[in-house]
Amino acid sequence: MTPRRVIHIHPEAPPKPAPGQPCNGCGVCCLAEPCPLGVVLSRRLRGACVALRWDGARYLCGALTAQPSGLFGRWGLRLVRRWIAAGVGCDCSLEPAGKP
Repeated sequence: MTPRRVIHIHPEAPPKPAPGQPCNGCGVCCLAEPCPLGVVLSRRLRGACVALRWDGARYLCGALTAQPSGLFGRWGLRLVRRWIAAGVGCDCSLEPAGKP
């Protein structure tokens, strides 16, 4: 049996998409653990990524939304998008169980 893990998801966050479907900003993956870029920014391997931002309707990666053209400059956005697997589709195997 897989141990349960509690993550706190904004109540208005969209439902987690099925694996392979486009990201919809549900936040499950980034709230559970940081991606490779998130490890660098958060300086940890577990827990919510410090770059994760709630915009009022969904979660966004702060490394992509930082001003003026992302945290790493205009051409660095390609590297950021690759590190966070932007455009690849949902690869999170966690499934939220709902409110306890």
